[in-house]
Amino acid sequence: MCTRAVYLGPDDTVITGRSMDWVEDMGSNLWAFPRGMRRNGAAGPRSAAWVSRYGSVITAGYDAGTTDGMNEAGLVASLLYLVEADYSADDGSRPLISISTWAQYVLDCFGTVAAAVAALRDEPFVVLAPTLPNGAAATLHLALSDASGDSAIFEYVGGVLTIHHGREYQVMTNSPVYDEQLALNRYWQSIGGLTWLPGTNRAADRFARASFYIEAIPKTSDAHQALASVLGVIRNVSVPLGITTPNQPNISSTRWRTVADHKHRVYYFDSATSPNAFWVPLADTALEEGSPVRKLTLDGGQVYAGNAASSFEPAEPFAFLSAQDG
Repeated sequence: MCTRAVYLGPDDTVITGRSMDWVEDMGSNLWAFPRGMRRNGAAGPRSAAWVSRYGSVITAGYDAGTTDGMNEAGLVASLLYLVEADYSADDGSRPLISISTWAQYVLDCFGTVAAAVAALRDEPFVVLAPTLPNGAAATLHLALSDASGDSAIFEYVGGVLTIHHGREYQVMTNSPVYDEQLALNRYWQSIGGLTWLPGTNRAADRFARASFYIEAIPKTSDAHQALASVLGVIRNVSVPLGITTPNQPNISSTRWRTVADHKHRVYYFDSATSPNAFWVPLADTALEEGSPVRKLTLDGGQVYAGNAASSFEPAEPFAFLSAQDG
């Protein structure tokens, strides 16, 4: 499930696109969270606690966790599935956070990838992974990108945190682990190029296609063309609605796609079940401290087009999936 790719164009044009592939409708909605919110890690008495430094617009999964989003500084966080994920053991000394809050913590606290890497490299908390609302394991890895074009991939495998940090890490999919994905992609680059690309919906093949096309599309500072090109790449690696593979969660239908324009701070949303894509300029969304939390309801078939910022309505924030008992 899921593919993420970062476009690096001229004149500080940076655009991150991702698809969300899942075995069922996640009841996703968009939320606008102002800066100054008091947060905790939804993991019981030892939960990490923080106050959001940046406002953000995010897409929630099951209204129980942040799966994707962009903050006021232009930092984008994306959670993708990784069956091999195995988080570090609780040593009893560090604060705890539920994985449902992992991406939101980063969006709340950091304006750049480098700042997030510097803070998270020392593992200031233990990530706990409660079972998802549909009963699936919360085996996930995290991708970050920022307005400078910097990227980082965070994976916990065998209880060890691995970070790949640099502009070159533009693409991420699912299994196998990232080092192996990079090796597979080098193989396809050596034999494919313009003449051959793997065409299945498996994660390794989507990685190869996304890597090729994100480089092949024209490099332009025309935001409209660049956004359309990136959305084309993400649609190219999407899985048609209705296609799933039993016992292989890495192959699931694409439910929605997002494209984030880091330079202009605009968050685009493209549903697999809607005739229209729409967008949310963060500048048009009240994210100042003291502003209410707002929600854009998508669950239930609502259709939006164009600038949807004015359609957000005040709402009580959702409760992040708790890891207290997990």
